[in-house]
Amino acid sequence: MKVFEALKWASSFLKDHGRDENAGELFLKWILQMERAQLLAELRMPLSDHDRSRFEQAIMEHVAGRPIQHIIGYEEFYGRKFIVNEDVLIPRPETEELVEAISSHIKTRLNTPLRLADIGTGSGAIAITMKLEFPELAVAASDISEDALEIAKRNASLLDANMAFFHGDLLEPFLKTSEKWDIILSNPPYIPDGENLSDVVKNYEPHSALFGGIDGLDFYRRLARDLPKVVNERALIGFEIGAGQGLAVQAIMQAAFPRANTEIIFDINGKDRIVLTQL
Repeated sequence: MKVFEALKWASSFLKDHGRDENAGELFLKWILQMERAQLLAELRMPLSDHDRSRFEQAIMEHVAGRPIQHIIGYEEFYGRKFIVNEDVLIPRPETEELVEAISSHIKTRLNTPLRLADIGTGSGAIAITMKLEFPELAVAASDISEDALEIAKRNASLLDANMAFFHGDLLEPFLKTSEKWDIILSNPPYIPDGENLSDVVKNYEPHSALFGGIDGLDFYRRLARDLPKVVNERALIGFEIGAGQGLAVQAIMQAAFPRANTEIIFDINGKDRIVLTQL
């Protein structure tokens, strides 16, 4: 079987079973250790029996419901590879827009040392990316899951991001100290309880990182309650939100910071995706 034949078979088989037709290309890139351009240049290359067997096994696992990222062991975020498994939420492209939104503000404020905390860090994708994009930032990350923190620490080590990690529920680790923060970021669980999810998400990703109460807003309310105790007088607070939650989360933050400017930022698809509060 040649590369193009493997891709053609996989695309048809995946489509027939309601899975992502492009998964075959991702699996072959992983198995053959090739970038996309090289793979497309080698479409007529024969697969070894070993590589073909691994490829077919990966396709079958994905058809059975296992996420692509759990099979290959990583997800790309902001151009970097992050280890993922069942203990952490798989980073989504939408979250890159939170990084972009905050980055544009940081670039205007780098004349003074800034301290950033990522709450509920999971794989560490947000915190590590911010540290690597802005090495002068002092970055910390927290998570209630010790297993998630271990993954985040591994990612930080592999990507050479020098930062601090804290175990605890939301802002709890930071409330115990007198330290104040200039930037607080979070992509908390925001899916309403009981919402129907695909089996790939529901059966493999941690529910503690997905569901946010009856209306999906529980974690925003808890964060807003404690945020005034941990931020400096001049600060940025950025949240990723679920589509349709913008006005509700904006109202929560306006109640917590009446004098601040709280705006809703829409993603590339025109959906409300970020709530940004500037003190």
